[in-house]
Amino acid sequence: MDKPADTQSPIHDLLQRRWSPRAFSERPVEPEALRSLLEAARWAPSSNNAQPWNFLVATNEDQADYGRLLSCLMDGNIPWAQRAPVLMVSVARMSFEDDGTPNRHAFHDVGQAVANLSIQATALGLFVHQMAGFYPEKVRDLYGIPQEFEPVAAIALGYPGDPDTLPERYRQREMAPRERKPLAEIVFSERWGSISPVIVG
Repeated sequence: MDKPADTQSPIHDLLQRRWSPRAFSERPVEPEALRSLLEAARWAPSSNNAQPWNFLVATNEDQADYGRLLSCLMDGNIPWAQRAPVLMVSVARMSFEDDGTPNRHAFHDVGQAVANLSIQATALGLFVHQMAGFYPEKVRDLYGIPQEFEPVAAIALGYPGDPDTLPERYRQREMAPRERKPLAEIVFSERWGSISPVIVG
């Protein structure tokens, strides 16, 4: 199902078509496609080129591994996410490797890596749904994640499916129009809350 963004200014087609569905097809994601997405993430920019991103990846071809990652999701996400053929968790290294000092930009940079991954997914006809609704400490315990790393977000990934396969409350959200705040609410100049002339056409 296509849900292109209704933009105020022209943007690239990949950005316009990227969205976060809950309805996924059971079609498996080809290994070469998955590697392509992770390669796109690898080439994201980062503070001091620290590359603080890591990814846990599970495909439903390995049911034990997939079930382990699925069990880390909150109950509200499981009914739809369990249909996605790939589950992931992004993980941030919270300190710089060279001197151990805190990296306050780690989450930002992991987000940039996942943004790259999401756009590459759109280019390949795949879709990504990121989730805050998961249990970071359960991920840490199940996967033995060291203390200097922090789980950031869960991710469901796959080809688009039929919204009619979703439970009703999720189907309604799937069909709802996409919305964003107008630029006037988020772009300022001179002082906070003062609309920037950059966005006044």
